[in-house]
Amino acid sequence: MFSSFSLFVIVLTTTTTSLLFSTTTTSAFVVVNTKSSIMIPNRPKLYMAATEPAQEATTATATTTTPAVGVAKNQNVAQTENTSREAIMTFSYDMSLEPKYEKPTYPGTGNGLSGDSGEYDVVVIGSGMGGLACGALSAKYGDSVLVLESHIKCGGSAHTFSRMHNGGKYSFEVGPSIFEGLDRPSLNPLRMIFDILDEPMPVKTYTGLGYWTPGNKYWRFPIGSQQAFEQLLMEQAEDGPKAIEEWNALRKRLKTLGGSTTAVSLLNLRQDAGFLATTAGSLPFVLTHPDVFLDLPLTFDSLHKTVDQIATVPFLRNFIDTMCIFCGFPAKGAMTAHMLYILERFFEESACYSVPIGGTCALGNTLQRGLEKFGGKLQLNAHVDQILVNEEGRATGVRLKNGKIVKARKAVVSNATPFDTVKMLGQDPNLPAGVAEWRKTLGQLPRHGAIMHLFLAIDATDLDLSHIQDPAHLVVQDWGRSLQDSQNLCSFFIPSLLDDTLCPPGKHVIHVYSSGGEPYEPWEALTPGSPEYEAYKEERAQVLWKAVERCIPDIRDRLEFSIIGSPLAHEAFLRRDRGTYGMAWAAGTSAPYAGLLKNILPFPFPNLKTPVEGLLRCGDSCFPGIGTPSAAASGAIAANTLNPVGKHLALLKEASQRDPLYQFLDPGILGSIYQPFVEPFTPSPELRGMADAVGAGTAAASSSSEARSE
Repeated sequence: MFSSFSLFVIVLTTTTTSLLFSTTTTSAFVVVNTKSSIMIPNRPKLYMAATEPAQEATTATATTTTPAVGVAKNQNVAQTENTSREAIMTFSYDMSLEPKYEKPTYPGTGNGLSGDSGEYDVVVIGSGMGGLACGALSAKYGDSVLVLESHIKCGGSAHTFSRMHNGGKYSFEVGPSIFEGLDRPSLNPLRMIFDILDEPMPVKTYTGLGYWTPGNKYWRFPIGSQQAFEQLLMEQAEDGPKAIEEWNALRKRLKTLGGSTTAVSLLNLRQDAGFLATTAGSLPFVLTHPDVFLDLPLTFDSLHKTVDQIATVPFLRNFIDTMCIFCGFPAKGAMTAHMLYILERFFEESACYSVPIGGTCALGNTLQRGLEKFGGKLQLNAHVDQILVNEEGRATGVRLKNGKIVKARKAVVSNATPFDTVKMLGQDPNLPAGVAEWRKTLGQLPRHGAIMHLFLAIDATDLDLSHIQDPAHLVVQDWGRSLQDSQNLCSFFIPSLLDDTLCPPGKHVIHVYSSGGEPYEPWEALTPGSPEYEAYKEERAQVLWKAVERCIPDIRDRLEFSIIGSPLAHEAFLRRDRGTYGMAWAAGTSAPYAGLLKNILPFPFPNLKTPVEGLLRCGDSCFPGIGTPSAAASGAIAANTLNPVGKHLALLKEASQRDPLYQFLDPGILGSIYQPFVEPFTPSPELRGMADAVGAGTAAASSSSEARSE
């Protein structure tokens, strides 16, 4: 959620030029499965990854027996039992052992049979944050764009579902809920994209995060005030003065790397030689901060190595772990880069969290408006059955579930998970030779576990919540157990405290969710709706009930209705294979298909390219990782990569004029110096297929875009 990778760009610009992006690769996330549904989320869950891949796990055979009896233990399940704080968990599956039966389709998310034939410059599969950002910015660049979504709602994990009860409408979040930097121009890439599209999104703000910790303790992390945070350390830490000293020492140690967040943005990136021009504006920072080179290895290494050298006070170390975990890992396993934005931004006076008015679905709706403003189209309930590849091994379009063909003149961009992307390629004999190895590698990538959810609608009559100030809360049962443990760490979110549009007057809606460490195999062994399944849901959800009871002890007496979301429902409703939180890219390791940079530094993300010409990927399972800002940034990088560097530079210049904070986006004269040298190489050759058609289509689309802008 809070990660910032601006310093990655400096690494690329100053030490590797186009090394990172010189190799075709893969990876992504978000939407395109054949399941369906209507509620079951995916949040800024908390998790960590291992420094070594987890052992392969076999898939449990579908039965109706209870988990304790019917599931043979494997590494995925065994590691979740009796967890310890130092244990690191990842989950792995051999996709060649996929069940031959069709997984159940849930009512409420459509049948995927919509969609029309057509031809566009860019066809995007999936409308998560990455897919919508790619589509909207591609349309702004002048491309004709179609975004295809198999669900009946856009936004991927960032959407909202509603339930009618006694004549009243109750709306629940089903994805990320804690956002910073959306209330005004900021360094958050998602907010930057909103501003580039000139699409506002109303929010309400709050300035803290509630913590419910062992020993029946409640405390609040105050964002936007260094003084208030130091006061918290004095009140809660075992040794307040020492904790303050160590915290300031950590900030000082990482200050140079943190400063890079305002030297260049993720939106400056592209995956070809043109990035030398678009990121050239970072060179003055490098020249004035030469020590940044000494810290380059630290950038991608595990943060815990630095924390262990500086921080000894338990309270401070616990706090750092919980902040890192929003990015997918605690300090042990999290890249140092993940913490930089927090260290730099969260203590500025203007910093605050935001609640989008109308629900998290407002994120996708805002990007959809931007897409359509510039002539792009979004087709819902349109499931992609296959990515089409011609005799030359180039992606030329997609076949929909209803059999209709949509052609892509320039490129197909998959915002689907890596697992679903390789499935959509099928066994076409025209596929390049490298696809077989790519498919095998992606199929066994380590990932985080699944997630449990509890949705509550309650009567708030005479409910006194004066003891809390914020809608978002973290609950830790035991600091000695793993923060990845779904029975140890969870969160709850009460957006109706700030947004009264989500439920009837005098009521509240609450979303409670576990960390991403719920093993999938016990659930796969059960039949949804069976007595065993319902009993297991109740059993695994008890920790969620107890978490929110810390804040509202009589919540069960106030209940209007409740919904338990299992990993099976999460998988179906959010199109997340096995209900996973996301890919488990471990700090200090290089991901497959990470480009040539992995030969220099441990770069833990695959990039956006694939072995198939004309096929890109975007989303939270490729660079720059998990979280709505990062997923949106990956979509922007894909759109940039599809267009000539001259258009990219023009977009950055336009963006830099929207707010003084954005001035650093424009590389200025330095970008102009590089431009003539790299222009002939952009877009890269594999994205220029069918040159005449692309040229004609792009020119026509560009003209219409200019007409719309005037």
